[in-house]
Amino acid sequence: MEKKWDVYVYGDVNIDLVVPGVEALPNMGSEVDVPTMETFVGGGAALFTLGLAKLGLTPVFQGSIGKDMYGEYIRGLFKELGVDDTLLLDSDTKKTGISISFTTQKDRCFLTYRGTNEGLSLKHMDLTQLPYAKHVHVTGYEGLTNHDEYLDMLKKIHAMGDVTVSFDVGWDTTGVWYEGIFDLLPMIDVLFMNETECRHYTRCEDIEEGARRLAEKAGMAVIKLGKKGALAVKDGEVFKAPTYKVEVKDTTGAGDSFNAGFVYGFVSGLPLEECLKRGNGCGSLSATMLGGNTGFPFKDQLESWILTAETEVVSD
Repeated sequence: MEKKWDVYVYGDVNIDLVVPGVEALPNMGSEVDVPTMETFVGGGAALFTLGLAKLGLTPVFQGSIGKDMYGEYIRGLFKELGVDDTLLLDSDTKKTGISISFTTQKDRCFLTYRGTNEGLSLKHMDLTQLPYAKHVHVTGYEGLTNHDEYLDMLKKIHAMGDVTVSFDVGWDTTGVWYEGIFDLLPMIDVLFMNETECRHYTRCEDIEEGARRLAEKAGMAVIKLGKKGALAVKDGEVFKAPTYKVEVKDTTGAGDSFNAGFVYGFVSGLPLEECLKRGNGCGSLSATMLGGNTGFPFKDQLESWILTAETEVVSD
């Protein structure tokens, strides 16, 4: 079957209202002026998709928005950057989700209305459209909460045979860190975790040991290490790449930006070391501006920047 999309993404999309420099929220009945408020497209799946489009790939996004001004804004940005929005539905019953982010240099807090993101489930993925994609990116795993639907859907995708899969597990809000996740790994080509998730799921304090354990089942395990860069294990071999020195303004979406850079390299057939470089480059640059996609580079910007950018040296 002809592949009209590089990557198929199903997941969350919403509006992020970012209020930077807020050290304390106002008391009830009072008002506090702030220097600025910014509006951005948010949602991990949407940020990943927008990143792929900036890098020159052709992604399609399946999700839902409201019939409101925010939905129009999201659809407009998707079209502007080259995201195929034919699977992006307009809800008749819910409004576009909104998350208000109060940020400081050290931490963040949120007020969130889930709106059209409420009830997201892999059960809603349009399997009839998947064969038209070269690659599928999966997010939103919550361990025991939705393990069975992920197992079922990954089996169906795997049975197609000519679609590769990347999978970012996300945080397990139940705190169980269900070891049944290892049943999913044989159907995953690129497994993404951060170092905390890796320790929890593998019960290994040493990150390399944990990554090796994951890669024994998955095609490869890619572990995001924050300021320490990232590492990957494939076929028993460990690959490492440092992150880059940047002035950090907002880490929103940095992990999703890393994923987009790495998957761009993977789909393009680049060596694993080069995939890590592009993941680190996209994650670093995304953190230099407010919003999850504002600082994300276009392809030419990324390729020229990583040739000259200074890497970060962080001791353990």
